[in-house]
Amino acid sequence: MLSQANAPAKNRTVFLVSLAICVIAASLLLAWVATRKASDVPSKGRPIVNLEDIRAKAERGDADARKNLGKLYARGEQVPQSYAEAAKWYRQAAEQGHAGAQIALGELYEAGRGVPHDDTEVAKWYRRAAESGDTDGEYRLAVLYVMGQGVPANNAEALKWYRLSAEGGLALAQFNLGMRYSEGKAVTADPIEAYKWLTLAAAQGIPDAASALNVLKPRMTSEQIDEAKRRVKTFTIKKNA
Repeated sequence: MLSQANAPAKNRTVFLVSLAICVIAASLLLAWVATRKASDVPSKGRPIVNLEDIRAKAERGDADARKNLGKLYARGEQVPQSYAEAAKWYRQAAEQGHAGAQIALGELYEAGRGVPHDDTEVAKWYRRAAESGDTDGEYRLAVLYVMGQGVPANNAEALKWYRLSAEGGLALAQFNLGMRYSEGKAVTADPIEAYKWLTLAAAQGIPDAASALNVLKPRMTSEQIDEAKRRVKTFTIKKNA
C-alpha cells in the first residue's frame, strides 16, 4: 500500500526532472545557435571580403587580387590555411611587379613557410621591392646587408638602402640612419644629421629614437640643435619609384 501511495509522487518527480532536462537542453541549443550567428558577423572594423570576387580577379591576372588571395591563404581567412597556396598566389603577383607580394613572398622564404627556407630568395624578392621604390623593401634589404643574410655583409650598402627608405618616410629606417650618424657607423659621425633623423623617427612613435635624442642633445651646441631643427622642418618625403 505504501509503495502504491508513493507512485504518483515518483511519477511527478520523474516528470519534473525530465522537464528540467528539456529546458536546459533547449537553453544550451539556443545559446549555441546565438554563438554561431555571432561568429558569422564580421568583426567590427574588418572589411567584408568577397572571396569569389577576389578569386575571379586573381584568376584573370589582377595583381592586387592575387596578393590579397595569398594573404587569405596565409591567414586562413575564408579558406583553409595554406602557406603553399599563399606562396603560389604571392609569387604570381610578385612576378607582375607587385611590391607588397614581393615582400610577402620574401617573408615566406625567410620563415620557410610553404617554401623551403632560402636566404638567397629572401634577398632576391626584397631587392625587387626595394628597386621599385618600396620603403619597406628598402629597409628590409638594408637589414640583410647588415646581417649578411642572402647577401655579403656590407655597411655601405646598408647605409644606402636605409637612407632611401628614411627619405621615403619609413620611421624604422629614419631611426637606424639617425643612430648611424650618431655613432659614426659606415658614415662620418654627424650630430646634426643624427638629431634630424632621430627627431623624425620619434615623431612617428619610435620610443628608442626619443631616448637616443636625450643622450645626443647634451653633446650638441645650441647652434647645432638649431640647424638640426631647421632640417627637420624642411624635410619632405621623397618618392623613390
